[in-house]
Amino acid sequence: RWERDLPDHEGCGRIVITYEIPAGIQSHKHPNPGMPYTGASRTAYLPDTQKGKKALKLLKKAFDAGLTFTVGQSLSTGKDNCVTWNDIHHKTNIHGGVHNYGYPDPDYLERLIADLSARNIT
Repeated sequence: RWERDLPDHEGCGRIVITYEIPAGIQSHKHPNPGMPYTGASRTAYLPDTQKGKKALKLLKKAFDAGLTFTVGQSLSTGKDNCVTWNDIHHKTNIHGGVHNYGYPDPDYLERLIADLSARNIT
């Protein structure tokens, strides 16, 4: 927990999530079994509120179920065989709003929890 607030969540601090995915060899679940893939380091932010803590628990369940990341082509670099997000939306910027994966985004937690619920993460 950090004491610094997120836009639209003043007075509650923020939760910082750090994902460290090491490089490895693709399995039969990946697009190119036997080929190496590049790892990734990602940081995401949630407000340190009751709903933010609920979202954190659900994100951990999704991660443990292997739903958070996949191996594929990076949208930002175009490089193949990289760890990439797997369509569970994270706030990776503190500022910048919806279009920059940041805050403020008043409906983010509701959308995230609904998205996870649709994936049977409850």
